[in-house]
Amino acid sequence: MELQVGGVVRSIAGHDKNIFHVIVRVEQDIVFLADGKARKLEKPKRKNAKHVAATRTVLDMDILTTDKTLRAALWPFNYGTGPSPGAD
Repeated sequence: MELQVGGVVRSIAGHDKNIFHVIVRVEQDIVFLADGKARKLEKPKRKNAKHVAATRTVLDMDILTTDKTLRAALWPFNYGTGPSPGAD
C-alpha cells in the first residue's frame, strides 16, 4: 500500500510498536504520525516509512481537525469495537 496523508498505519518498530496512527505529512522516506493522545496533530511523530505498515483505510483529514476526533477515528483500530462512552 502507498503511504498517503490521512492513511491509517500501524507502527512496527519503536516504543509505539503495534499502535495505529494517521499520517499527517509525508516527506520522501519520512512520515509524520499523530494518534491524538501521545502524539497530537500540532506535534506529530517523525518516523521512517519502513517502520510502519499501511492499512487499507484512508481517513478524510478535513474532518479530523481536533485530537478528539482523531482519537475517536482510531479507537476501533487500537481497541476494537466503537468508542467507549465518555472516552476522552
